Amino acid sequence: MEARWLTTFIQTYFLNGVINFEETKQLLHKLNIPIDYTHVKYIFKSVDKQKTGAITRDGFKLLYRTFTDRKEIMELFARYSSDKKVLSAADLLDFYQQAQFEPELTLQNIHDFITKYEPVEEAKRAQTMTYEGFIRMMNSQENFIFRKDQRGIYQDMTLPLCDYFISSSHNTYLIDDQLIGQSHLWGYGSALFKGCRCLEIDCWDGPDEDPIVYHGYTLTSKLLFKTVIEVIEKYAFVVSDYPVVLSLENHCSPKQQAVMACYLKSILGEKLLACTIEDPFSGVLPSPEQLKFKILIKNKKIGGIEETVPESSEEAAETCEIEDEDEEEEDDEDDLDEEEPQAKCSKKSKKLTPFQKSKCTKTKEKQVKIKVAMDLSNLVIYTKAQKFKSFEKSKEFQKAYENNSIGETRAQKLAKHSAIDFLGHTMRFITRIYPRGTRTTSSNYNPQDFWNVGCQMVALNFQTPGLSMDLQNGKFQDNGGCGYLLKPEFLRNANSQYDANSRRHNFPQVTLSLRIISGFQLQPSSLSSTNTADPLMIVEIHGVPADQAKQMLRAKKNNAFNPQWNETIIFHIQVPELALVRFVVEHQTSVIANEFLGQYTLPLLSMSKGYRHVPLLSRDGQSLDPAAIFLHVWYF
Repeated sequence: MEARWLTTFIQTYFLNGVINFEETKQLLHKLNIPIDYTHVKYIFKSVDKQKTGAITRDGFKLLYRTFTDRKEIMELFARYSSDKKVLSAADLLDFYQQAQFEPELTLQNIHDFITKYEPVEEAKRAQTMTYEGFIRMMNSQENFIFRKDQRGIYQDMTLPLCDYFISSSHNTYLIDDQLIGQSHLWGYGSALFKGCRCLEIDCWDGPDEDPIVYHGYTLTSKLLFKTVIEVIEKYAFVVSDYPVVLSLENHCSPKQQAVMACYLKSILGEKLLACTIEDPFSGVLPSPEQLKFKILIKNKKIGGIEETVPESSEEAAETCEIEDEDEEEEDDEDDLDEEEPQAKCSKKSKKLTPFQKSKCTKTKEKQVKIKVAMDLSNLVIYTKAQKFKSFEKSKEFQKAYENNSIGETRAQKLAKHSAIDFLGHTMRFITRIYPRGTRTTSSNYNPQDFWNVGCQMVALNFQTPGLSMDLQNGKFQDNGGCGYLLKPEFLRNANSQYDANSRRHNFPQVTLSLRIISGFQLQPSSLSSTNTADPLMIVEIHGVPADQAKQMLRAKKNNAFNPQWNETIIFHIQVPELALVRFVVEHQTSVIANEFLGQYTLPLLSMSKGYRHVPLLSRDGQSLDPAAIFLHVWYF
């Protein structure tokens, strides 16, 4: 049946008896066969033995079968086919309910799959599926590893803001390093398209009383504050309906702060949250659901939200002094040393870069009191920036709407030595972590350390690819990619006995079994002149310290097209709610570092069981479709 169908189909496209390379690609696309340019080009050349630049019907059939006849999929098809020729609707239902652990599927779902994926009309009319349809279905999103029921918003979005992890960006305006890199509006657009819900804006006095955005004391280029807000207004809710927080690192004079407030109100309009949603404030933060389509301002504030001056008041344009320093800049110094500010800068000045020295010099010159424009202060509602001093002080004096920003070095010490107190703090207050100032290349820390203690806003340099952003992107795929993830109950419950640093946890342990079967159309090595690589498979678990693990499968020589591993690896995971699974494929080289070929990261509990494809991503998070890993997943 399949051979007749294929012969009939391709006859139309071989009017001259042969087709060239471009026509071959077009025909494969018409047949819904996912292809990688490098692989199809190499296989085309191997079929074109006469080197004429064209192939015959028989040559095309051979090429087609090279891409579709995968023995691991054929074995699976044969196992569930009653007659070893086609899958009946009952066979297919049995496959999904038994092998894919999807008992909720019905015969109607199966009929829909046949209609969608089966290319052979005779089989479609008989409500059966040939191998041709089965391979297309198995390569589709129906059988990707990420659970279908978590690809949309499914979590409870009605709890207080502090109960959620919030996708957060640091130095959002930068698309390069933070010393001489370029500031660009696309930094904001790109972050929002990735589901980011907390954006950072470094604000400075600009010419003609027009505030600017850039990384202070550096040679990074500058943006107008006005245009930044215009971009945010345009793209804020394209990907997610849930609230966006603008974290202002505010260095502006009161006069230009008033200009900032004017821009925020005029450009954002009804999207700007300018008053509490309940009066008086109950003491409990509103939920993401209550704040849908709203933009919140995180900045210093005069007094509390109970004391917000009405916009119509004559005092709205006045300023007030606050006994505090700019929070993020001071915490950058905490990253340099733990001594008093003067000693910190003078004692280590010989070891600091010019950028760090300028930060120290500026801090010495700063007065203890800073001025905040009243009309900007009035726009700060549930996200008042409050300097963090200690867990004890926060517990005694801090209000629910006061947020802390803590530099990574100080936060790492707190997470290591005071994890239980840190967790108690994040249960009550939104806490933002940001990279230390010495990361001049805009590198990132490991965000997992801070998710483990419940920190809501773990801010990363989104422009810098690597492990940290893989974890960030993988984690926030969950819940429809909306940028808000409900924290596990033990990170929200005041009676929790959880300690992130414990070697033994009292949660139901999960055993994860992965049979890595094969790869398909993997990226060739950049060192190869053909389509080959020596693919090495690595699986990593990222979570609490007790769960950190990595296992490696042996490399397959000279086969990036369809390497076969058929190896099983097992992990025992104590805190599954915080665990991320990262699949990495590398080309094994003889030098120190292997060559990266692709990766995919997702939460452990977002993994579908059964036979699944893992779609691989490039270093910067772009799809490498159709490159994938085929595996069997089981956990209990």
